[in-house]
Amino acid sequence: MTTDSDSDTSESGPASQAISAASAMPEETLILLPVRNAVLFPGMVLPFTAGRQQSKEDVQAAVRRQKPLGIVLQLDPQARDPGFDGLNTIGTVANVVRYVTSPDDGAHHLICQGVERFRLLAPVEGLGFRAARVDLLPDTAPSNSAIDARALVLRQRAGEMIGLLPNAGVDLVRALDAIEAPGLLADTIAGLLDIPPERKQEILETLDVCKRLDKVLDAVAARIDVLRLSQEIGEQTRGRLDQRQREMMLREQLRTIQNELGETVESREEVRKLNDAIQAAQMPPDVESHARKELDRLERMPEASSEYSISVSYLEWVTELPWQLPPQTPIDIARARQTLDEAHFGLDKVKRRILEYLGVRKLNPGGKAPILCFLGPPGVGKTSLGQSIARALERPFVRVGLGGVHDEAEIRGHRRTYIGAMPGNIIQAIRKAGARNCVMMLDELDKLGQGIHGDPAAAMLEVLDPEQNASFRDNYLAVPFDLSAVVFVATANQAEGIPGPLRDRMEILDLPGYTEAEKFQIARRFLVPRQLEACGLTAAQCELPDETLRAIIRDYTREAGVRALERQIGAIFRYVALRVAEDPSISERVEPDRLPSILGQRRFESEVAMRTSLPGVVTGLAWTPVGGDLLFIEASSTPGSGRLVLTGQLGDVMKESVQAALTLVKSRCESLHIDCSSFDKRDIHVHVPAGAVAKDGPSAGVAMFVAIASLFMGRAVRSDCAVTGEISLRGIVLPVGGIKEKLLAALRGGISTVLLPARNAADVEDVPVDARNQMRFVLLETVDDAMRELIQ
Repeated sequence: MTTDSDSDTSESGPASQAISAASAMPEETLILLPVRNAVLFPGMVLPFTAGRQQSKEDVQAAVRRQKPLGIVLQLDPQARDPGFDGLNTIGTVANVVRYVTSPDDGAHHLICQGVERFRLLAPVEGLGFRAARVDLLPDTAPSNSAIDARALVLRQRAGEMIGLLPNAGVDLVRALDAIEAPGLLADTIAGLLDIPPERKQEILETLDVCKRLDKVLDAVAARIDVLRLSQEIGEQTRGRLDQRQREMMLREQLRTIQNELGETVESREEVRKLNDAIQAAQMPPDVESHARKELDRLERMPEASSEYSISVSYLEWVTELPWQLPPQTPIDIARARQTLDEAHFGLDKVKRRILEYLGVRKLNPGGKAPILCFLGPPGVGKTSLGQSIARALERPFVRVGLGGVHDEAEIRGHRRTYIGAMPGNIIQAIRKAGARNCVMMLDELDKLGQGIHGDPAAAMLEVLDPEQNASFRDNYLAVPFDLSAVVFVATANQAEGIPGPLRDRMEILDLPGYTEAEKFQIARRFLVPRQLEACGLTAAQCELPDETLRAIIRDYTREAGVRALERQIGAIFRYVALRVAEDPSISERVEPDRLPSILGQRRFESEVAMRTSLPGVVTGLAWTPVGGDLLFIEASSTPGSGRLVLTGQLGDVMKESVQAALTLVKSRCESLHIDCSSFDKRDIHVHVPAGAVAKDGPSAGVAMFVAIASLFMGRAVRSDCAVTGEISLRGIVLPVGGIKEKLLAALRGGISTVLLPARNAADVEDVPVDARNQMRFVLLETVDDAMRELIQ
C-alpha cells in the first residue's frame, strides 16, 4: 500500500533520520500515539485519525519500520502537543492493520488492533518521534471459580443489553460467546459500552481480572437501566401520538357529520379577527386574494394541527404590514435646512446634497429616490444625519444593523416550511416603522459577511435597486411588497468593503474627519449640553471654559470623529457630579491645569521634531478606515552585503514601494552625491513603527525614497514637513487617495508644510478653509521637488 508518507523514504532529511532512529530503538521501546477521546482495549479494532503534525510523524515512523504503536489516552483532551507527563501511564500496544492518507484534509487515517497492555516507564528522547520505554502487561491471572462466575454473569448481562439496542444482531452475541478468556471478554464488552473515555481508561488500568470484571458488570448494569428507561419513554411517546391522531380523526368526522346535517359551526374568534384585519389592511388585490385563501385554509384546519399556529402567525404578519402610503407631508426646505444646521456643524457639502435630494422629492414626489451612502470614519455623524433626514421629511426612522450579517435569510426571510421562520430584517423594519415611506438606515453596509447560507450582499441588490424594489419578494411573505417609497440611507467606514454591484447602486457622500475648530464648535454646541444633561448637572454647577475644551481636543483626543472627545467631556462632568452629590453648594470651573488630575496625563503631544532629528527619518501620511494618521518611516544601515530588511508589518504593496524607492536612489547616486559602492557594503533596514498595526498602500513611496536618500547623504529631513505620494521608477510622483483625511491628520499632528502630488491639487479644495490657512502646500511633480523642499 502506497501512502503519502512512503513517497519520501529515499530522501535525506527528517524522514530518513526518523527511520534510522527507529532502527536503533531498543526492543523495550515503543512508539507512542497520544489520542484525545478514545481508549483501545486488547483484542479490539478501532479507527484513528492523526491530524496533528507530531502524531503524523509518529505513525509514519511506526509504519515504515513495521513496528507496533503504543495507543495511550492523554490527560488533557485540549492539549495540542502533550508531553510524557501529559499521558496516562497505562496504554495498549496496537498493530497497524491499515494506513491511508487523505489528500483532501491532510489527515492520516489508520486502523489499529489492540494486542496487550503496557505501562510507561520513561521517555526516550532524540529519535525524531515520540517514544518511551515500556513494561508489557499481559493477562496472566489463572482462571478460578470467582472469575468464571463473573464471566458467566457478564455474558448474560451483555446479551440482555444487546437485546435492548435497536437493530441488535445475533452475530454480536455469538461473537461474545466465542470468547473464552475472562480478561479478553471484559475488555471487549468495555470497548462496546457507550461510556466516557475516563471510565474506559479506569477499566484499562485495572490489571486484576476479577476487579476488571466487576467494573465492567457495573457499567453494563447502568447501561441496561438507561436503555430500559429510553424504551419506556419511546413507548409512551408513541401512545400519545396515537391518541392525538385519534382526536384529529374524530374532529374531522364531527365536522363532516355537522355539514351533512346542515348545521353551521360558528367561526372561531381568532379567524374572525384575522378576517377583520384583512379588510382593514387595504392590501393590493393579489395580496388580499392570497391572504383570503390562507384564511379559508386556516378555517378548515383543526386547531390541533401543527400548521395552525404557522398560518395564524403568517396572517398576523401580512395584516400588520403598512400596505398603503400615508398622506404625503409637504416638504419645507427652509425647515429642513434649519433642522440640519441645528443638529450638525460643518459638513456643508453633505447637507447641501441632502437639501438637493429633498428639493427633487418636493418637485417630483413620484420619482425614484437615489440611495445615499454616508462614507466616513466612526464618530463623524453618519447615523445622526439619517435621523435628521427623517425629521426633515417628518417620517418614521428605523435602523437596520448589517454588521456581521452572513445569512441571506436575514435579508430575504425564511420560508414558512421551517420551524420558527420569520421575515427578513427589511420587512421587520417596515413593520416596526409602521409606514411604507419610512427612512431606513442600513448601518455598517461594508461589514456584511458571507457564509454557507448564501450571500446577503446579493440579496441587498434587489432592496437597493429602484428599478426592482417596487416588487421586493420576501421568502416568508411569498407576495411582492413595494419598497420604492422607502428612503434608504446607508453608512460605511470604507468603500472597499462594499461589494461592487451594491456600490454601483448608491450615491456615496464622503464624511471626512473634523478639524480642531470644528470639533470645538461641535463640543460647545452639542456634546457639552448633552453630557451635562446625562450627568444631571446644570451649566451653573460645572463650567468648561473654551481653553479647557481646546486642551482636551489637543492633548487627550486624536481622532477623525468626536466620540472620544465626548467620553472625555463626560468623564469631567462625572467627576464634578460626584462632588456636587456630596455637597450641592459646589460650583466648579474646570481650568486646563486641572485636566491631569481628572483625566490623567496628556495622551498626545507633538513628537515630530524628536522623531525626525536624525538622517533617514521621514514623516509620511497614511489613510485608515478611522481617518488619516501620521506615518513615521525610519531607515538605517549596518555593515553587510547589500540586503534590504523591511519590518513594521508592511503589506505587499508597501514592500514594493520600498524596493522601488531603493532602486530609484541607486539610479540617482551621482545627482544625490552618494557613493554607489556603499550599497554593496551595507545592509539597509527600513522600519515603520507601530509594528502591531498592519500597513499597506503605495502612498508612502516618496517618503521611502527621501528616507533612504537622507540616510546615505547623512542629512536630516525637516521636522515640520510631511509627505505623501506614489513614485515611479522614473522619479515621477503619482496621485494617491485620502488627501483630505491625510491633511487633517497632519494638522492634528502639528505639521505646517505638506508635500503632495501635483495631480492631487484639486483635492485640497475639500479641506476646510480654516485648516488650509494653517498649512503650506507643496505640489510635487518629481522626487527632485521633494528633495529640494525636505533636505536643506
